[in-house]
Amino acid sequence: MEKRVKEYIDEYFSRMNNLIQEIPKGKIEEVIETLYSAWEKDAQVFIMGNGGSASTASHFVCDLAKGTIVKDKKRLKVTSLVDNVPLISSWTNDSGFGSIFIEQLRPWLKKGDILIGVSVHGGSGKGEAGPWSQNLVKAMSLAKERKAKIIGFSGFDGGAMKEMADICITIPINSEPLGTPLVESFHVVLHHLVCSSLKQKIENS
Repeated sequence: MEKRVKEYIDEYFSRMNNLIQEIPKGKIEEVIETLYSAWEKDAQVFIMGNGGSASTASHFVCDLAKGTIVKDKKRLKVTSLVDNVPLISSWTNDSGFGSIFIEQLRPWLKKGDILIGVSVHGGSGKGEAGPWSQNLVKAMSLAKERKAKIIGFSGFDGGAMKEMADICITIPINSEPLGTPLVESFHVVLHHLVCSSLKQKIENS
């Protein structure tokens, strides 16, 4: 038993190390530049995700809102679409789970704003309730309609998010059981990198 656990740990870290080499650094730079442009133009940033990716979205909002503050400079406008449980449950009850993000966005999203989606599979695959993450797909469709920019953080083959986003960082992994935890781990690593780099860029502006 102890040997199997050690082998699992070794494999996890080995695959993390290999994935680091495969993540496209140019796209990370594009994400930072896009968010910096939003800060310059006073555009609004919205972030969404489901399950573990919802917690990453919430964390990402926290760090973008507070972790990028530079004294005597304006702040980035960022909003979470995952944290208002009464509103989410109300939309789910009345219009289905697929409505929870798009309906929150309708009064606010405009041209030049940014919609960030975090998703392990990016809207590909399906489970007992049908296709995964169709609430993300609907929200991205509204963003495209209103000419807002879409940033995606996905994994596996990227799914619909890779096709719809203006920039999509996809963690290139294709197997379980390590796939999902590794994708989610790297999404947190990337959001910390983006936030710290963005703060540095604002400081130097």
